[in-house]
Amino acid sequence: MSIRLQSQTDRLRAVLSELRVAGRTIGFVPTMGYLHYGHRSLIERSRDDGCFTVVSVFVNPAQFGPDEDLDTYPADHDRDFELSVASGADLVWYPERTDLYPPESQTMVKPGALADRLCGVSRPQFFPGICSVVLRFFNLIKPDRAYFGEKDFQQLAIIKRMAADFYLDVDVIGCPLQREADGLAMSSRNARLAPEDRDLALTLYRTITEARTAYAKGERDAEALRTKLKEGWPQGIELDYLDFREPVLLEEVATLAADTRIFLGAWLNGVRLIDNDALT
Repeated sequence: MSIRLQSQTDRLRAVLSELRVAGRTIGFVPTMGYLHYGHRSLIERSRDDGCFTVVSVFVNPAQFGPDEDLDTYPADHDRDFELSVASGADLVWYPERTDLYPPESQTMVKPGALADRLCGVSRPQFFPGICSVVLRFFNLIKPDRAYFGEKDFQQLAIIKRMAADFYLDVDVIGCPLQREADGLAMSSRNARLAPEDRDLALTLYRTITEARTAYAKGERDAEALRTKLKEGWPQGIELDYLDFREPVLLEEVATLAADTRIFLGAWLNGVRLIDNDALT
C-alpha cells in the first residue's frame, strides 16, 4: 500500500532510513503537482528501475517571480495521489512551505553560467529557486536516483551540474519529453490554456518541426535559420527566446550539427510555454 504524507518530515526520513538499512534503492520524482503523463513516465521509470519511488508535490514559491502564476498554478492533490500510485509510486509527500523553508532559513543556491541563458534571462529568480528546493529535497530524501523530464532540459543540465559540484551521492536521470497527441509538450500549465489559444500554443512545436526539416534539407547556418523562424512567428504569442545550442554547456552554436538542440520559450496570455528538441 502506498504511503501519503502531509508534511510529517520526521516520519518521511524515518521510513526512508529503514528502507536504506534494508538495502532498498530510493528513486525520487519531484513535481509541482497537477500531474500528467509526462510525470507518470518519470514515476514508471523509477518503478521499472526497481526503486522505492518517492513523489513530492510542492509548488515552490522561490522559483516564481512577482508577476508570475504562483497563486494560480493548478492543483488537485487527491488526483495527484491516485495518478502517482497508479504509476507505481510507493510514497507521495506533500511538504508544507515551512518543511523546506523554515522561518530561520537564509541560504539559497546560486547556480553558475548554465543559469544565465534561455529561461534564466527573463526569469532570473527561477533557477536559484529550483536549485535551492532540489538541494533541500536531496538532503531530506537522500535518493539514490532522481528523475527529471527533458522538457525542462536547461533545468536538468543545471541540476546535474549542481549534483556534481556539491558531490551529491545521487544519480540525476533525464527522461524523454512527452507530447500530447497534437505535439504540444506536456505541462501542468496546459490546463490554463483557453481552447482558442491551443493552436497558438502549438507554434513552439511547429517551429521545432520546421527547424528539423530545414536541417534535414541541408541548412547548417544557425543564425540564418533562427532569422527565418522568427520572421514566421505569429502575433498573439510573445516569444521569449529561440536559440540553437549544444546539449552539454548549452552554448550557442554558429553551425548546426546532429546533436544541436533548438530551445524555445514564450508567453501566451499569461501561460508560460517552453519546448526543445534535437535537430535529428
